[in-house]
Formats: sequence, C-alpha cells, structure tokens
Amino acid sequence: MLRRAFGPTAWLLDEVDEPAALALGIAAASIVGVEEVVPAESTVLVHCRRTEWASIGERLDTIGPAPRSVDSPDVLEIDVVYDGDDLDAVAVATGLGVDEIIERHETCLYQVAFCGFSPGFGYLRGLDPLLHLPRRSSPRTIVPAGAVAIAAGYSAVYPTASPGGWHLIGTTVTELWDTEADPPAALWPGRPVRFRRIGP
Repeated sequence: MLRRAFGPTAWLLDEVDEPAALALGIAAASIVGVEEVVPAESTVLVHCRRTEWASIGERLDTIGPAPRSVDSPDVLEIDVVYDGDDLDAVAVATGLGVDEIIERHETCLYQVAFCGFSPGFGYLRGLDPLLHLPRRSSPRTIVPAGAVAIAAGYSAVYPTASPGGWHLIGTTVTELWDTEADPPAALWPGRPVRFRRIGP
C-alpha cells in the first residue's frame, strides 16, 4: 500500500488489495479528524481536518483491513432467478455448464468493494475466479433494473434501467435503490452480500 498526500485535507491510499475492508478498518479506528473514507477499486481516499492531517497520515500506516464475517447481521440476501440472456454465452466463454455457473455464482460470499456508475450500483468482490470475464465487446443500450450480471472480476445488480456492458445471468426483484428509503442505497462499501437461487 502506498500513502500520498491528496491536497492539504486528504490522504490517498493506493495499491490497496481490499479497499472496502480497509475503509471499514479505518472507520472502526474512530480517528479524530477523519471526516470521510471513500473506497474505490484499488484506492481509499481519506478526507480529514487540516489540523490533524499529518498525524492522521501516520496513523493510517498502522491500520489494516477489517475481517469479513459470514455471520454479519448486515448480510444482504438477494433472491435471483437465473434466466439471464447471456448464460449460454458465459458457458461458452468459461467452458462451464449453465448449472455449474449458477452454482458457482450463488455459493460465493460477496462484499461491496465500492459503489459507482449509477446510484445504488455496487461492485461486488468475491466472484469465483472461473467466472471472471471481460465486459461485453458490444454494450447494451438498455439493461433492465434488477438484472444480475458479472464482468471484470465482479458481480453486480443493475438498480435502475441503464446502458451496460456486463454479462446478464439472472434477474431479481430486490430493490437496491429507493429514494424514499433512508438510506436510499441498500448497498454500501463493505456490506456482505449473498445470492440465493429461486425459481427454476
């Protein structure tokens, strides 16, 4: 991990293996002066008060990632019907049967690595390595809300209809973005997630 200044009120931690877990570890440390911790794909940005900036930087060097727990009360279970339009293409690309793809996808414990792309969209780390595929060469102009997908080593659920280039393997009616809820997003960095097969 590399730490470098990101202006006079923030530190950027780069080359981080588990950004969400490290962000949780930093939050759990309750460091005086830390105002916000933002994980991304391989970085964690720590916003802090200018007066504590230097001491916070030194403290960050001593903090490790928080452990993942399968018994966490925050585990979100997402019911999935594995009926995605790309299942057969994923089978061809991976050399696996459709049933094995489904089994491998639903037996993993995922963690929200970071959020982005659209409101409520979480990048879920923990996908079985045999299901790691690059994004589609030709993105769709519209992916329906509730589409369960994989790409680039992650799994995800499209919370709203949007363009997208991931491989669609299923659908869910679990609502991940609700502007009337508090908070509106069901996913946040560090939250553990499981998929559960329902239907045929």
